[in-house]
Amino acid sequence: MMFRRGFLAGAAALALATPASAQQLSLAEISNYLNRLQTAEGGFTQINGDGTLSTGQIYIKRPGRIRFEYNPPDDSLVMAGGGQVAIFDPRSNVPPERFPLNQTPLNIILEQNVDLTRTNMVTGHTSDGTTTTVRAQDPDNPQLGNIQLVFTADPIELRQWIVTDDIGAETTVILNDLESGGAVGDIQFNILNEMNKRGF
Repeated sequence: MMFRRGFLAGAAALALATPASAQQLSLAEISNYLNRLQTAEGGFTQINGDGTLSTGQIYIKRPGRIRFEYNPPDDSLVMAGGGQVAIFDPRSNVPPERFPLNQTPLNIILEQNVDLTRTNMVTGHTSDGTTTTVRAQDPDNPQLGNIQLVFTADPIELRQWIVTDDIGAETTVILNDLESGGAVGDIQFNILNEMNKRGF
């Protein structure tokens, strides 16, 4: 399956429709934005390491919860909740693959308190005039990989991320029409409930 331990990692970046000019966002501004982002949902396009594309719906409920529902023909489900990540493969009759969320770079933006100003957390911070890109890692466990976050400004919006996992695999996730502040139910991130629904 194309979405294993290295889920949420990335290669190619797509051009984003953004305002003509924007100043580079500071790490404090980005941290504050992520900490205010309590719930969000929208569409996404994923560029896999082999160049194939997947699409679906994403749901975020910070801290610690995210859900990717993939459209046909994939129909996979990846969800994080209770400190765990679970990967459901509809073509398999075995329980989902599970591993700790804190072993993935995505944990950096799902933490209770995001602080990109921490020593050795950010290894890259650039702007191309329309977007600001930050590359971050767990300063205590850099071997787990990194995440590149792409933001637009005025207002600040997370538009894309590229995660490189612990074995160097990459996946790009481009967010489409992400809407924040809505009601997202806790049940969507309950791994055991999802397993029960699927007969595991």
